[in-house]
Amino acid sequence: MSFSMLTKNELARVADARRCCKLAELAALVKMDGSLQISGRRVSLNIFNHNAAVVRKVFKLIKEIFSLQAEVLVKKKMRLHKNNVYVVRIPPQEGLREMLVQLGMVKSDGALREGVPGDLVRNECCRRAYLRGVFLGGGSVNNPGGTYHLEVITGKERHAVDICRLLKKFNFSAKVSQRKSWYVVYLKESEQIVECLNNMGAHSALLEFENARIYKDMRNRVNRLVNCETANLNKTVNASLRQAENIRLIARFLGMDKLPPSLREVAELRINFPDASLKELGEMANPPLGKSGVNHRLRKLDKIAEKLRTGSDFPESAAPEVESE
Repeated sequence: MSFSMLTKNELARVADARRCCKLAELAALVKMDGSLQISGRRVSLNIFNHNAAVVRKVFKLIKEIFSLQAEVLVKKKMRLHKNNVYVVRIPPQEGLREMLVQLGMVKSDGALREGVPGDLVRNECCRRAYLRGVFLGGGSVNNPGGTYHLEVITGKERHAVDICRLLKKFNFSAKVSQRKSWYVVYLKESEQIVECLNNMGAHSALLEFENARIYKDMRNRVNRLVNCETANLNKTVNASLRQAENIRLIARFLGMDKLPPSLREVAELRINFPDASLKELGEMANPPLGKSGVNHRLRKLDKIAEKLRTGSDFPESAAPEVESE
């Protein structure tokens, strides 16, 4: 089962105690998935969804708030790997028109009403319930093990813009994009997705998301540290090999006895301990040297080797005495 499905199943079990919150959540579900069917002067309402738990919640809310007659239908998909579509159908009856007005589907004069009904989301608790409803009606969230992405898809641009504004009231940096004939409201930042799940009431999904995010961040951090250590190790090994090669060149063409004692000591230490770090070489010197002192002398040896390669003239003494460290 996908992470989105688990999240929706959890949200479908969230039950608000206040009527205003129930009304806001049902209004969002009807806005997202509802369809009016008009035959002459008779009007019926159909609400479609692929999730059985969401459909049960829609049916329950209709019964609790309006006590209208409703039925649940199942439309079988003939294509392979297609989920069934569940339909909550409210046939023509007295009280349906009033229900549509209260849900913000139509105005009192019968005209269709677009966007989020402002009178249903005045309170913060109702705004949370409305967000939960739009997610149940057309939302999804990626598995936190992959890319972070939460989105809500609606067919109306005005509704998408209003949902985006509603999210921004909770300080979420939501954005709207168009995907073919649909409008997508989405969040990309993991912290904001976690907070959005919390506001909607998906606390178990939130914990699972956080666990996966922490594991993913820790794995990425370990990989970065390993890559950094590997790069540093490669750099150290390459430098050690270069220094040893230069020292052998000096020994072959110039002779170690021609080097000043300070350079000869460091050169012999590097040849004898090719895997040692600069700090370790400095600790073995007599007297001990710091990393900068060892590095300074190795650089002088590199310069001598470079002059040997280019055929530069050398005085009898290959290099002046290194300043005391």
